[in-house]
Amino acid sequence: MTDTTTRRPAAAAGQWTLGDLPVNRIGFGAMRLMAGADGAPSDRDQAISVLRKAIELGVNHIDTAAFYFSSLRSANELINTALAPYPDDLVIVTKVGPGRDPSGNWLPPARPEQLRGQVEENIRQLGLDHLDVVNLRIGAGLEKGAGSLADRFGALAELREAGLIRHVGISNVTAEHLAEAQAIAPVVCVQNQYGLTVRREDDELVRICAERGVAFVPFFAIAGGSAGDPAAATLERIARAHDATPAQIRLAWTLHRGPHVLAIPGTGNPAHLEENVAAGRIALSDDELAALDTNG
Repeated sequence: MTDTTTRRPAAAAGQWTLGDLPVNRIGFGAMRLMAGADGAPSDRDQAISVLRKAIELGVNHIDTAAFYFSSLRSANELINTALAPYPDDLVIVTKVGPGRDPSGNWLPPARPEQLRGQVEENIRQLGLDHLDVVNLRIGAGLEKGAGSLADRFGALAELREAGLIRHVGISNVTAEHLAEAQAIAPVVCVQNQYGLTVRREDDELVRICAERGVAFVPFFAIAGGSAGDPAAATLERIARAHDATPAQIRLAWTLHRGPHVLAIPGTGNPAHLEENVAAGRIALSDDELAALDTNG
């Protein structure tokens, strides 16, 4: 193991380039900074500490959104407070489309002419002069949006030409959406919910992204299946063999889907952060991967 990956273990899983921006394949999702797993408000000082620790561990890809906020916390404000002035190699990815009012209620998806305001709000909150990557998120909740994205993605492409955005991506989408978006502007990433036992219908989309040189960025990759998850026993067995946790094996499986697959696990817990980053060092054997896929 090189000295770099010893000191900055997020580099152990290798890198991918989002457009012209190299990132380590283990990143960090900021949504979980709002509250604990039980829904209790997060501790502000701990959230800031977790962000700074992530950078120390070599994380240089942070996923966020202006609509990641609670009555007490804003992910973008925490990122700005914790990390500005930002490291030169840090890539902050945000998303637009959904919106919430000040009370936290979801608003109708933004119309094309409203997307500039959402982009500018992210820029303001993060204290930047432009955004590295902006994903257009389609649909409501966790259901993949139906219909065309051309008008909204076209509006983002115009903001890219205007210099407010460096690169664009899409989220909560299908292969058809990807083809439609690529006909309008270069797409650097696709961000969908995906994991060992969740949304495996996207296996084909993962393959298509690899063919097209597009990063696939799953969210909720650690999420398990329902009660009686058929992969649970296999996960436990493989975790014991690697002196790891089942969550780490889920992350390792995610990274083994291809060099273009990036992980953005989120947490407000410093110990869980270190565990998530360490998962990038786990090398699963072909037999272990086959066992996981058989039971996943």
